[in-house]
Amino acid sequence: MCGIAGFSAAHGAVPEAGLRAMADALAHRGPDGVHVHVDGPVGLVHTRLAIIDPAGGDQPLFWPGGRVLVANGEIYNDPSVRKDMPAAPFRTGSDCESLLALYDCQGHSFPSSLRGMIAFALYDSADDMLLLGRDPFGIKPLYVVEHADGVAFASEAQALVAGGFVAPSLCADAAGELLNLQFTTGSRTLFDGIRRLLPGEMIMIRKGRIVDSCRQSLPLRSSQPPLETEEEALRALDQALTDSVAVHQRSDVPYGMFLSGGVDSAALLALMSRLNERPVLAFTAGFPETGVHDERDHARSLAQAVGAEHIELAVTDRDFWDCLPRIVACMDDPATDYAIIPVWLLARAARPYVTVVLSGEGGDELFAGYGRYRAASRPWPFTRAMRRRGLFEGLCGNLGRFPSWRTGYKASEEEANRTVHDRLLRAQYVDCADWLPNDLLTKLDRCLMAHGMEGRVPFLDPVVAEVAARLPRSLKIRGGQGKYILRRWLENALPQANPFAPKKGFTVPVGEWIAARGQELGALVARGELASRVADPAVVRSLFMASGRRERFAAWSLLFLDLWYRRHIMGQAMDGDVFHVLSSPL
Repeated sequence: MCGIAGFSAAHGAVPEAGLRAMADALAHRGPDGVHVHVDGPVGLVHTRLAIIDPAGGDQPLFWPGGRVLVANGEIYNDPSVRKDMPAAPFRTGSDCESLLALYDCQGHSFPSSLRGMIAFALYDSADDMLLLGRDPFGIKPLYVVEHADGVAFASEAQALVAGGFVAPSLCADAAGELLNLQFTTGSRTLFDGIRRLLPGEMIMIRKGRIVDSCRQSLPLRSSQPPLETEEEALRALDQALTDSVAVHQRSDVPYGMFLSGGVDSAALLALMSRLNERPVLAFTAGFPETGVHDERDHARSLAQAVGAEHIELAVTDRDFWDCLPRIVACMDDPATDYAIIPVWLLARAARPYVTVVLSGEGGDELFAGYGRYRAASRPWPFTRAMRRRGLFEGLCGNLGRFPSWRTGYKASEEEANRTVHDRLLRAQYVDCADWLPNDLLTKLDRCLMAHGMEGRVPFLDPVVAEVAARLPRSLKIRGGQGKYILRRWLENALPQANPFAPKKGFTVPVGEWIAARGQELGALVARGELASRVADPAVVRSLFMASGRRERFAAWSLLFLDLWYRRHIMGQAMDGDVFHVLSSPL
């Protein structure tokens, strides 16, 4: 896991000062080394977190013919690429070097041969072409600014601001989308002028201009026959999960896992304990003395069942108030998902022990775990569209003021309708297009990279996705529960997980914590510049005093966005706790 950045000049010299400013802004992503390389009209930046070949895998990576690469991620089929290409002039043990070998043979189609999580910049000086790309699930991020002087790119949007390639300015429509959905869709970010590369997208840049693009499709369909029987599906799933977890554990530095009380992380625990001779190191967060379910007891029992070493973290309201400004500071591409709180705190707690963490993101999306999938896939007229109502829509006198908040989400729905014909798969497709990369995976990336750690997601692997794509509905949803075949597999692999028990759900007590100090918070947020762009200050204050569940989550979202605006648009330091930051003059 690393940080990458760079610039392709349309005319004039590459601004090396801007490159070095971006390198400084991405230093947390790569504490093990920083390199800035200029090759004619193209400059490349790499900040390294050494995972594979720590001694010899520094980047940029160079290849005969004037090709040079910087990349962020891991390529899990690198050993097989090297085996299949014995004559290729590999110079290092870096897994990312396989990109250059594949490009040498396959040209612009090479990303389809990769198995892994990756964001890359490959410059072919002989062709004067710079290629930027992301993996199909969008596990690794990449952001782009295009203006008259050229094209700049970086692993984090805030690096483009730090490098002087764009001035920080709020995109109001994206802010409305964030408040109503808790994430933003498509390529749009909260920064005017900064866009994401889409999952699976590759763009071609020549002389500081984007000249072409292509995109891999989401790997949610298969050309192989369906897995009709439960026995056949269980065998295929066991083989795929074992293979995926085995390659995701490949590391030259210590690794562990995040363990919750859910099916996905329990499955990872069962597989890691099977594949490792040493005890698995597992980390769990819980919320003592609150009204939400605390997963630590169940996680502890699972860890004991497999002999794992279990480290528990108690998250309190003091942690929330003290750490939220720093959490917001790392989330330059924000999602108002309250799970960001325990993920950031777990990463901080795990960093002294491990550099790589495996996590269960993607299990619900691939195996149809969410209740909204069941509602969206019912026969008409019982079908219920996903996210049909925004969080702020009609709240406190129509607090949102953003009538177009659903435009981007609707575009994903229309794309799903054109691409697939099965109602259940459409719902999964929509979530994999936006919710997964722009909420769950962004959250994992930023929270871990803030502490110089790599996050890996074995469910989001082509081998696992292939099995999931071959499952009929009856092996995804049965008896009112999703993830049926994964639950059946876990019932055999780790029966102590009790995978068919009613789901208790995971939540973070931000509503309780905010309600306890709602009057003070409401007054502080209402006087801020961001609130004036959203609603009347009196309405904002009343929101923080309301007692409804929806109102409390809306208050949390508004608090998060207010802090984000202060840090990433106004440039305010996030020193001190929430109340100190909100009380400080801009």
